[in-house]
Amino acid sequence: MNRGFYTIMAAQFFSSLADNALLFVAIDLLVNMKSPGWITPLLKLSFTLFYVLLAAFVGAFADSMPKGKVMFISNLIKVGGCLLIFAHVHPLLAYAIVGFGAAVYSPAKYGILTELLPAEKLVAANGWVEGLTVLSIIFGTVMGGALVGGRVSSFLLGFDMPLIDTGIETPTQAALCVVVGIYMLAALFNTRIPDTGCVYGHQERNPVKLISDFANCFGLLWKDKLGQISLGVTTLFWGAAQTLQFIVLEWANRTLHLSYEQSTSLVGVVAIGVAAGAVISARFISLRKSLTVIPVGIAMGVIVMCMTMVNSVKVAYPLLILVGLLGGFFLVPMNALLQHRGHVLMSAGHSIAVQNFNENLSILTMLAVYSLMLRAHLNLDIIILLFGLFLAGTMLYIMRRHQANQREFDSIALIGEAKH
Repeated sequence: MNRGFYTIMAAQFFSSLADNALLFVAIDLLVNMKSPGWITPLLKLSFTLFYVLLAAFVGAFADSMPKGKVMFISNLIKVGGCLLIFAHVHPLLAYAIVGFGAAVYSPAKYGILTELLPAEKLVAANGWVEGLTVLSIIFGTVMGGALVGGRVSSFLLGFDMPLIDTGIETPTQAALCVVVGIYMLAALFNTRIPDTGCVYGHQERNPVKLISDFANCFGLLWKDKLGQISLGVTTLFWGAAQTLQFIVLEWANRTLHLSYEQSTSLVGVVAIGVAAGAVISARFISLRKSLTVIPVGIAMGVIVMCMTMVNSVKVAYPLLILVGLLGGFFLVPMNALLQHRGHVLMSAGHSIAVQNFNENLSILTMLAVYSLMLRAHLNLDIIILLFGLFLAGTMLYIMRRHQANQREFDSIALIGEAKH
């Protein structure tokens, strides 16, 4: 990997670190506002909203200029979202603006990999990306909980600048200052990302044509026999992973009786498993063998259902690490395969935009369903069982769809041989 790749990784790490820390600062703010429990999952829903609404446009924007510049602009938008919370804007709206920045950021973040690296290095590169992203989730989750915790917030509020009245008076404001600082650090790394020299020509600006182009790319990727399988898996994974964050947070509070700060640490444990799974997968699974990991997703759904039988923290930790390990192991090869097929079939930015649309529509749908279940006061164990069954069942369907695709391909190949 070259120097530019590591600069991209540093920028991605700090931007994602701030995203995740901000989520848990915002959750604490909602708790202090006495918001009902079903409102909390809507935070992530508001964050992902622009990924869906802007899907037809961000790909073209990412391809219209050097991707380091796109990432720099995106981080400034995220800073603006943080500043809105200082202005007492509701956390759901402020976090939605941060999500707007993230939606613009994502096609550039992934698209630059296909410009910078050859296809045979994409699995290893994705191992780095997912590993560092998950590492940022771990540290961001723990950091977010710690920033609003008693000891850290007291330290931050006790920090005075000589002759300057900062106006920072609450734990939330102090935590936000740290998050803004991390976003600015990410933006600094963005300025050092090299221009890959890839030029995609004139980018369409007509909204109708952009939507039409996006629809064509959407259909192309779903019709592709390899693209539809990898896209189906990553779409399911990210919807499940983001929902699982909130399920674990609620489970830690209700079943394990942990404090908010301890609960965020437990969420981070899942991410540790994902990071380990991503590293192992990047080491041993090649792009050619990527589809062999699909059964691991079925096992992940089954293990999630075992949460209903656990009421001990000592058992919860290894169980959640295992859930994350399985998730990370099957995600990285599927992500690499999807990026490769997207790059072959269309431009990098458009491919990632289609991927983001599907994955974030999955997140929106699953979080909305989870929020409705909480509002209906459904038993948490029943929610976990339904969640695990859905995950395992959908992965089983995807596996059978892939097997059917293979049989169809083999049949066509045999007919072709018979003709010759």
